[in-house]
Amino acid sequence: MIDLNTASAAELDSVPQLKGHGFEIVRYRDERGRFGAMRQLDEVPGLATKWDGAEAMVEVA
Repeated sequence: MIDLNTASAAELDSVPQLKGHGFEIVRYRDERGRFGAMRQLDEVPGLATKWDGAEAMVEVA
């Protein structure tokens, strides 16, 4: 499992549902702090509702 709070942009891009959004996810995390829940991915610019199914490979630890 990939931890949403520690993964690099490249690791996040390896998840099909997140491909191409790794940089934005890391930037969001750097600016706003750790993710508390997967649903916060909806707040990442350009990613709202596109991450469905990523839970199989990504977790919030």
